[in-house]
Amino acid sequence: MKQLQDKHFILPKSELIGQVKDTRKRTLSLVEDLTDDQWDVPRKDIVNPLRWELGHVAFFYDAFVCQILDGAPPLIEGGNDLFNSFEVDHDDRWGLALPDRSGIVDYMTKVYHKSIERLDTHEPSAQETYLYMLAVLHEDMHGEAITYMRQTLGYAKPKLKHLAAPNAGDFPGDVEIPGGTFMLGAKPEDPFVFDNEKWAHPVEVAPYQIARAPVTNAQFQGFVEDRGYQRRELWSTQGWIWRSKRGVEAPIYWLKGQAGWLRRNYDTCVDLEPNHPVSHVSWYEAEAYCNWAGRRLPTEVEWDLAASGEPTSDGKINTATKRSYPWGEQTNDGNYANLDSTFMGCVDVGAFPESDSAFGCRQMIGNVWEWTADPFYPLPGFIVDYPYREYSAPWFGYPKVLKGGAWATRTRLATNKYRNFFQPARNDVISGFRTCAKQE
Repeated sequence: MKQLQDKHFILPKSELIGQVKDTRKRTLSLVEDLTDDQWDVPRKDIVNPLRWELGHVAFFYDAFVCQILDGAPPLIEGGNDLFNSFEVDHDDRWGLALPDRSGIVDYMTKVYHKSIERLDTHEPSAQETYLYMLAVLHEDMHGEAITYMRQTLGYAKPKLKHLAAPNAGDFPGDVEIPGGTFMLGAKPEDPFVFDNEKWAHPVEVAPYQIARAPVTNAQFQGFVEDRGYQRRELWSTQGWIWRSKRGVEAPIYWLKGQAGWLRRNYDTCVDLEPNHPVSHVSWYEAEAYCNWAGRRLPTEVEWDLAASGEPTSDGKINTATKRSYPWGEQTNDGNYANLDSTFMGCVDVGAFPESDSAFGCRQMIGNVWEWTADPFYPLPGFIVDYPYREYSAPWFGYPKVLKGGAWATRTRLATNKYRNFFQPARNDVISGFRTCAKQE
């Protein structure tokens, strides 16, 4: 069997088992309250049949853990033909002879127990740690997708315990970021690395100013009410085609009520929260807003520097230090970021002052994914990585890079180095943006 790269990253079996149990509990809690009719998801370009999505999550452990590590036979006959996302075209997934709801849950249960039982016999190797964490993080991604799929389809919000959102207000203004050399990408000693994060390489960055917080609903409302969606000069050619074809006049879930703007939040309507970050906006909408406001989107390296970098005493970039999180090295404990569906939605951009980066940017992780200006391309030295060859390589080019993580993102996934990517037309994901001052 071909070996994975030699890595120092090894977790004890108790921690790996805990991660598998945690992500599976979250996944099931996101779907168990839905009716059988709701499990029959209508055909749309931006969602998957729910039985397929859940079967695909189980298949990932089956294929990438049990089969690779043990050479075990598949736990479901024809699994590759049913649940391999690169063997089954998206539109064909509705026509597959998939197991019924109970059959999918049974398959998930069998793979779950097999994954835990094989690990419970010994302490894992680096290779096992990597494959298990790959499967866990993959399931986390699909859990987030199910969370916003429920919003897309107008289902009730997930039945997860959550807290009331804090009232913290706005957080206006820019911070100054010095120019210099910054190392973009992951370091070999980082604990878990996706293929598209490899490897850190020097990038020269000019001095710039970046907003302390993402664009708020109140700020974006100004763009909407100034006829931003009707003004052709604010939109790129592709953005205008997208807007015109869909008749978009405001962010997708905004509704104009008699007393002001409302927002559809799952299956109910709420007053638009002025100090929440604008969410569920496409890259095209972010670009048009920037043109209206006389601003611009940050490049990926500018975003990463504002989140990860540290200044020296003389105001330059400290090239010897790069933070894993905006606030430092400590993982989120509830005080640093709006993650893990803790509030089941966005919070004010002024919340979580402990999350500030060294340069003073707030909530660069959590709340909403943030669009950057850059298309999703490989970093220098990228190679197609075994065993998940299709994770990044097929997507390079047209998607745009998003950074930071949203309120439904799991803490273990959301680091400064993580590179998310979506097509610029996608407005179903929990996406917002922050802006930079235009450089003269």
